[in-house]
Amino acid sequence: MTTSSSSAARSPLEELLPATRRALLHRIAVAQSEGRAPSLVAAVARDGRMVWSGSRTSVDGHGSHADVQYRIGSITKTFTAVLVMRLRDEGLLDLADPLEKHLTGTRAGGATIAQLLAHTAGLPAETPAPWWERTPGGLRPELTDVLGERPHLHPAGRLHHYSNPGYTLLGSLVEAVRGVPWAEALGTEILEPLGLDRTSAQPIHPHAGGWAVHPWADVLLPEPSEDLGLMAPAGQLWSTARDLCRFAVFLAEGDERVLGAGSVAEMRMPSVGAEPGGWESGYGLGVQLSHVKGRELAGHTGSLPGFVAGLWVSVTDGVAAVALANATSGPLCGSLAADLVEIVAEAEPRLPEPWRPLPEVDERLLGLTGPWYWGTHVYGLRLLADRGVALEPLRGAGRPSRFKAAADGTWTGLDGYHRGETLRVVLRPDGSVSHLDLGSFVFTREPYGPDASAVPGGVHPEGWQGV
Repeated sequence: MTTSSSSAARSPLEELLPATRRALLHRIAVAQSEGRAPSLVAAVARDGRMVWSGSRTSVDGHGSHADVQYRIGSITKTFTAVLVMRLRDEGLLDLADPLEKHLTGTRAGGATIAQLLAHTAGLPAETPAPWWERTPGGLRPELTDVLGERPHLHPAGRLHHYSNPGYTLLGSLVEAVRGVPWAEALGTEILEPLGLDRTSAQPIHPHAGGWAVHPWADVLLPEPSEDLGLMAPAGQLWSTARDLCRFAVFLAEGDERVLGAGSVAEMRMPSVGAEPGGWESGYGLGVQLSHVKGRELAGHTGSLPGFVAGLWVSVTDGVAAVALANATSGPLCGSLAADLVEIVAEAEPRLPEPWRPLPEVDERLLGLTGPWYWGTHVYGLRLLADRGVALEPLRGAGRPSRFKAAADGTWTGLDGYHRGETLRVVLRPDGSVSHLDLGSFVFTREPYGPDASAVPGGVHPEGWQGV
């Protein structure tokens, strides 16, 4: 057994407390023991850096650590999705484009790029036999070999049906647009800029071997490690706990060298809900989404014969966790990673940013703050940084939203029901403020006040009445 923590000099507030480190170690020890994994390694990042790693092994003197490679399976899909989003941000494609606009001859060209990213293109979950994860990729040399005779099982856009072949198509799309192999694009566009020098399409020493553990006896069987060929963009990669912590931080914060914060936030937005009768989680654009004990998590899980993996990040808590094991049906690394996030977030809650006054006062904006009424529902408007505003119900149920200031004097909704909607100030002929218009919803300073012309449908001429 080995344990370790990041040794770089840090302030005491950046270090995890001894009790937290002990709880993390105990959790992975239970996972390795009960999951009967030859080895297991995990790591936690907080506020942008790895702050803990630990491992357990069944072989004395051969403990794993945060720089040992494991196969990460479908976490590879998130890397492929980032490559596609880069093409979108460069204006080389649109997510609404049908695949055939950029990649012809697939027999699935009517599906949009967004549908492929979100697993809503209606494609099969797997390739035709033999099972692609335990056989050489050379058995499927063409895209038609990957999709088989029935490229569509469901109408495109109707439901979430996880599709490994769909990500093969996305990898081939990247190659078609970039003009270089998927692995080359991955290296130059993601791995090198983010410093993920221990992430690769082929294993690099030191790396773990993949094992099957007998279900009824404590004995092992080596699993094959195949080059997946065209299926590589769906599950080929090898990586380490340290590299995946860096990648998790990128999924939370973005990096302008790869993909900006707005685009990674778009990837984390739900595209679909749970699959009927299937996962409890939703899915964004190449990113799995889950609510665990009230905490919103984004990331991905992965498995290939001999390996299981999990990566989750809680953007709100600033905490990410990775868990990797080398057993086919070993620990539930997705659940384990979620538990590690919870341990740190609950034991050492994130400190809020200190309150600071706004850098300047705009008297016109200041005059808009305070109560506003949508019908008889009372809302409060307050100023945010960078001339943004928040509109929140002051009592009862409602639809709170934050808004970003636009150059034309309006605001655009950032979240909730009003995401993307426009909030604007409507003036009277004399220049005074009449009301706020939010996507046709009218907010007035008084509930159904005397300025009846501002209220859709008008106000009864006799006004408010008693019994």
